[in-house]
Amino acid sequence: MYKFPDRPWRELEAMFGLTEWKQTRFYQEVEAEGIQKGIKQGIQQNTIEIARSCKQQGLDIEMIMAITKLSREEIEAL
Repeated sequence: MYKFPDRPWRELEAMFGLTEWKQTRFYQEVEAEGIQKGIKQGIQQNTIEIARSCKQQGLDIEMIMAITKLSREEIEAL
């Protein structure tokens, strides 16, 4: 797979005769990694939105830091 980084997965599937692509360990590990990355990004985005909302509501930075676990710099950057 590493020799064909620009090829779409459907093409690799056909090239290597992978009829049970989703059953391969490679696919399962990549899928699990992608899911974890997506969850982390979603949590980060929600945290930022919560911080923005708190800031708009007039909460002080200390309170926002306690709620979101973001740093002072991260909150001030919003």
